[in-house]
Amino acid sequence: MLQTIIKKNSYQDSVVLMLLTSKLNQLDEVLRVSIMMGTPSNIDIFRASGFDTPELSDASSNDMVIMLEVSSEDDKEKVLSIIDEELSSTQDSSGEVEETINSWAKAMKKAPDASVALISVPGEYAALEIEQALDNDLHAFVFSDNVAIEDERRLKEKAHDKGLLVMGPDCGTGVIHSIPLAFTNNIRKGKIGVIGASGTGIQEVTTLIHRYGQGVTNAIGTGGRDLFTEVGAISMLDSIVALNDNPDTEVIVVISKPPAKEVEEKVLNVLRKVDKPVVTLFLGTKPTFHEENLYHAYTLEETAQLSAKLLAKEEVVYTPSPIITLENKPTGKGIKGFYSGGTLAYEAAFLLEDALGIEHGSSPEGFTLKTDLHEVIDLGDDMYTKGKPHPMIDPEIRINKIKSVVEDADTGVVVFDVVLGYGAHDDMASALKPAIVEAQKELEKQNRQVNFVSVLVGTDEDPQGMDKQKRILEEIGVTVCENNVQAIRTALNQVGATLDLLEKDVKPKQASDLEKLPETSAKLAKLLTEDPKIINVGLQSFTKSIIDNKADVVQFDWRPTAGGNVELQKVLYFLNHYTF
Repeated sequence: MLQTIIKKNSYQDSVVLMLLTSKLNQLDEVLRVSIMMGTPSNIDIFRASGFDTPELSDASSNDMVIMLEVSSEDDKEKVLSIIDEELSSTQDSSGEVEETINSWAKAMKKAPDASVALISVPGEYAALEIEQALDNDLHAFVFSDNVAIEDERRLKEKAHDKGLLVMGPDCGTGVIHSIPLAFTNNIRKGKIGVIGASGTGIQEVTTLIHRYGQGVTNAIGTGGRDLFTEVGAISMLDSIVALNDNPDTEVIVVISKPPAKEVEEKVLNVLRKVDKPVVTLFLGTKPTFHEENLYHAYTLEETAQLSAKLLAKEEVVYTPSPIITLENKPTGKGIKGFYSGGTLAYEAAFLLEDALGIEHGSSPEGFTLKTDLHEVIDLGDDMYTKGKPHPMIDPEIRINKIKSVVEDADTGVVVFDVVLGYGAHDDMASALKPAIVEAQKELEKQNRQVNFVSVLVGTDEDPQGMDKQKRILEEIGVTVCENNVQAIRTALNQVGATLDLLEKDVKPKQASDLEKLPETSAKLAKLLTEDPKIINVGLQSFTKSIIDNKADVVQFDWRPTAGGNVELQKVLYFLNHYTF
């Protein structure tokens, strides 16, 4: 029987609840379980997932909701006891708290010289928290997603007018003056500045730069919609100008999916006025030439490599990592890509499209690429993660995908990523290992050969231990590649296909319509030249990378106000800021 347990006024970290849900679902006593806060969007997720009871309507945004189906009352009490123990231990491990910071007034009093608000509250509440960060003269790093695009535009315009920067929404990765934020890696400090939508694209490029012996000043996430027509690249343009003026930056990297044509022209107009060498990557387009001091890359690997060579004053020529020749040829011809990183999945898909002559954009919903033989899936997409942990944190969805290959006789190669760094799983290689071994044994019974190829995204300074992760995978026969391009080219080679990578000539730089670049605001210049002092609004786990790197952070113990009623929150905000 499905039961609803509502714990009133018991707000908990959403990541903690999702991981706890995943853990409880592994118990024999549990038939079904889901634990979330009672926000309106979570209530919708409960109901869409088949968790719907009359009691659910009684939950508010500050209430923890446990939807539980077990066979007996004893099983119920056992599960509830485990929940209490897990949440208690999580709270205990967070350390002693001197003072509960639960308002912007308290946060600013505690950290009057703060420069950045790191915002990771549920999406329906994020716009108001961004607004209040800007009102307090803070730059906003916005991990939260599901912010209305009209709010994103308005808030970015407000930030621009105040000389501030909104990074995001849906900004998963950032490095501010060498301090890593959210899902990011430990990167050597250096002289390359990176701007991108913020996610595994930035992680892949910055970790490769690190492995090439160079380092990063700042990696600025703009959010995936910044280059949409509706937003107009506000954050990217301000960031380009700021990095051009930044004395610690010598090479600039710009990463994006293909923007709207008019936005692309606006960005290129600015880039062609920049004094410093620039490497661009508009993922999904295949450039045929470079411009003087403006290099147009095709892959994430090329982007990182060219920027490192520019900094080292080496010849700016792309030399891709060699294809790894595997001893055993697969019995199937299909390539399956099971990615936790969205940008890596997108790159894998268009590289396969290029090599195999597949029409771009013809895949069904839920697939980055889908044909009769081949498929690439971004398992971190919203349709796979509603109410569930991201696959960088929780291996469950990829374990199920890996096991499924034994049912598909066409599968010849499985490509997957293991992303290291802050926020990621402590030991993803070990978590995936049993499923891979189980699949290999079953395939052997079927006299089939499927090759497993992995791309490892990380550095030697990441907490998981890059060499350890590589060794665990190689011990079970997984081919571990240096980057995503090498992994895809290796997979293609196994099915008898090749990917042509063009050599590009350097042409004169095209003219810009701009007379001169705008000036960088003093606040933005300061952001990129000093260690940030951060107010962390939301997920407490995001404080670890900041503390480990000796920067200052204040934890804002955020809770929904006004009973979680967003419209009432807006009214209260207006009244508090209305000038009579």
